[in-house]
Amino acid sequence: MYTIILTIFLTLVFCAAIAVMLLSAVAFIQDKKFFSSAPKEIQAVIEARPEELFPGARAIGWLLFILSLLMASGVVVISICDGFRNNFTFCQFFLRFLIITTVYKLCDMILIDNFLLLKFGFFQYYYPETRQVMKNRKYGFNIKSQLLKLLVIFPAMSALIAWICSML
Repeated sequence: MYTIILTIFLTLVFCAAIAVMLLSAVAFIQDKKFFSSAPKEIQAVIEARPEELFPGARAIGWLLFILSLLMASGVVVISICDGFRNNFTFCQFFLRFLIITTVYKLCDMILIDNFLLLKFGFFQYYYPETRQVMKNRKYGFNIKSQLLKLLVIFPAMSALIAWICSML
């Protein structure tokens, strides 16, 4: 039971870390390099932001970004260390990482891409020049890429990590 609760907690922390990372990149850092995964038509209209949103915004953004990276890395480390402590098998490691990555990707696709970016206009608020391009979108960003990650890349990555952990 402890393992299930820990996996759920780590999944929530991972999703929160990625959400904070998005917030820091879009709202505070505002560097076009962070939007390389956005569709080409959106990348084409994004304007550089030489001015900070307010004094210290980029410093706050980088602090949040680094903290979110540490949170996400901590999820991986704790997942592996706990697995070793509890003598996880390949299947247990695989299932833990598959749950974390699958819930994260579903959260990314449904909550972040669909609601936050399209319905609530979070991205368009900070980048109003993208409003026209995103106006008629029915779904967020790169559905083919998202599904490839959800159905192929993340399960393969989970299996690889599980295999490495079970070999140690």
